Amino acid sequence: MTASLEQLRRCHFAVDLGAARTRVYVKGVGLVVDQPSAAAVNTRTGALIAVGEFAEQMTGRTPHYIRVVRPVSGGTVVDIEMAQRMLRHLIGDKIRRNLRRKPRLRAAACTPHDADPLAQRAAIETLVGLGARRVELVDTLIAAAVGCGLPVERPEATMIMVCGAAATQVAVLSLGSIVTAERIPVGGEAVDHAIVQHLRHEHELMLPSQSVRPLQLALSDNGLTSQGPTSTEIHGRDVATGLARSVHVDTAAVRDAIETPMTAVLDGIGRVLRACPPDLVADLVDRGIMMVGGSARLPGLDQMLRRATGMPVHIAEQPDICAVQGLGAMLEGRIEPIVLDPLSS
Repeated sequence: MTASLEQLRRCHFAVDLGAARTRVYVKGVGLVVDQPSAAAVNTRTGALIAVGEFAEQMTGRTPHYIRVVRPVSGGTVVDIEMAQRMLRHLIGDKIRRNLRRKPRLRAAACTPHDADPLAQRAAIETLVGLGARRVELVDTLIAAAVGCGLPVERPEATMIMVCGAAATQVAVLSLGSIVTAERIPVGGEAVDHAIVQHLRHEHELMLPSQSVRPLQLALSDNGLTSQGPTSTEIHGRDVATGLARSVHVDTAAVRDAIETPMTAVLDGIGRVLRACPPDLVADLVDRGIMMVGGSARLPGLDQMLRRATGMPVHIAEQPDICAVQGLGAMLEGRIEPIVLDPLSS
């Protein structure tokens, strides 16, 4: 449930716990943390070795007694204790001391659309463990819409698409609320997995975990369109021999592999539009879809959506941090609430 603007103005800091990255905004300071949601743990002693970027670099490169864990999955905290330890180290002692001086520390957090009560409770307990006396929850869709400058408070339709690592959320907003929304369990990780499976089946090649990124497949600025390069060289490990090997991959086949999981996203957009009132759909014909989130940078994804929907598709100026910036704008009081007073007789 989304908190009111008045409640959010009383909060001192905001957290966007994502499956891929964790971001923290402190009122009056700005964005202080933007790091991968990863922690490296010594399984023998239970000691935390690294968090954030350093822990991300350790993935697939550690001895058997060091494990890289991700306490957040699909926008939901799955390991509350580890999420608290990770956040403490990411925020740092200096900022934590300043926050603890607040008489009644309040926090805000993003939650995925239609998050179940257990997921909401996990987010609340994570921030309570950091010293927050009260935690306000904000729907990620509304926070992202505010962060990218959409006029969510007006009586007109705005459509936003949050492209996350584990899921894609699509919604139509009007008068500061969600009219209709859909959460599709397909995100950037599904695209990476599709590429890995394609290279394994077609070329018997395994990619290092750090190289499984569509942007690193040399699809160029044209991305998913046919104007991209015809082939690209990929380095990996041979499935049979285990030796390093390079292959030339047909990028058209890679584009087909990427488009396969994207069909679920297109189906979700269709369901949202079908459930939307006709007057709001008419607004969207001109305004189109605003894409935010880290996976919105997948080259050519906006062109594919434009072809499939026939509507304009825009990518936010800073798609990665829209949600936490929206939370920050609410904390700082930069968003004016719409007043709907009942008419007097």
